[in-house]
Amino acid sequence: MDFFQNGTITTLHKLCDRPIEDIETELQGFALERPMALILPSLYSELEGPALPKIVEDLKQATYIGDIIVGLDQADEKQFEHAKAFFSDLPQKVHILWNDGPWLREIDAALQTRNLAPTQAGKGRNAWYCMGYALALEHCEAIALHDCDILTYDRSLPARLFYPVANPAFSFDFCKGYYARINGDQLSGRATRLFVTPLIRALKKVVGAMDYLTFMDSFRYPLSGEFSLSRDFVKILRIPSDWGLEVGVLSEVYRTLSRNSVCQVDIADHYDHKHQTLSEDDASQGLMRMSMEIAKSLYRKLATEGVALSTEDFRAIKAAYYRIALDATEQYYYDAKINGLTYDRHKEEGSVEVFAQNIMAAGETYLANPMESPFIPNWNRVHDAVPDICQRLLRAVEADR
Repeated sequence: MDFFQNGTITTLHKLCDRPIEDIETELQGFALERPMALILPSLYSELEGPALPKIVEDLKQATYIGDIIVGLDQADEKQFEHAKAFFSDLPQKVHILWNDGPWLREIDAALQTRNLAPTQAGKGRNAWYCMGYALALEHCEAIALHDCDILTYDRSLPARLFYPVANPAFSFDFCKGYYARINGDQLSGRATRLFVTPLIRALKKVVGAMDYLTFMDSFRYPLSGEFSLSRDFVKILRIPSDWGLEVGVLSEVYRTLSRNSVCQVDIADHYDHKHQTLSEDDASQGLMRMSMEIAKSLYRKLATEGVALSTEDFRAIKAAYYRIALDATEQYYYDAKINGLTYDRHKEEGSVEVFAQNIMAAGETYLANPMESPFIPNWNRVHDAVPDICQRLLRAVEADR
């Protein structure tokens, strides 16, 4: 079994097949001291998909979770009523934030007038309001979030995700989930394998060794949508509303927390979910948009660390990335073959070529607007500006209920 520790954060491996019932029994005890809330940022369309119905069935057995907070996007009134029925069988206290409903729209408009609200729709906005609601509940001490399109879900995923932050004997304020990305008989996770990790290593070559880049390179799956965090950290966390959400959160973790309070945990033997297309002909969609916004997020963070990047630097970063990413395709070819998986080297190298172009394009966009900040204000700031925001969120959800 893999027990290797590398980088600057603690890695919690899955070293044996420990019965899930044993973990859940411990979590029931932890809940007495650290009550848990699970956030599910969901599109209405996911209620009609193949993944979320099974997620709900498995969560029925996760009774150590006291509250489930559903952020519901892109739903009209009839669809919202369906969502209430859809989640009604869960034994936990369920709170549905109907983001398109009149009450939450009214709160959003009030925050917009003070420049305190998210500026664009999406998962980041959804997660931000759910985190604010978790704070409004007051009793929630350990908060976790995972995606709603996980096809290979089982109840060990939330249990292992909660455990590091919920255990009172541990000192973690943030935990990132990781897993093997295998889709059928082939490797998945292109955005991490072929873009994020090679780009971080290219940045190390061009700008030199930095604690921040070492920290980012310590995560086995930096783009996973699953993480858990303490209530105190939720209060001060700034998250981006664009497609750089996962990388932006990790950058905020680096800025705010000591390395000893950060970990990553193996939460699944296999993980499959909705796959993003490359969309090489449309920079506003799929992995094209994702890679652009991830790259800009990294460039912005480097600027806050005192690194001034120029057009020449971006050319060097692109060249270094291209070589590192092509070497990675060879490594993944060998890894796939020994495991009996199919591997399309032509397709993988084609993805690398597209990503390399986006490194330059993101750099040019960044230089054209270096002051752009996609971060949403943290909830401490919102509470100071709007002291009754918690009561307003609670009333809005209760009115919809």
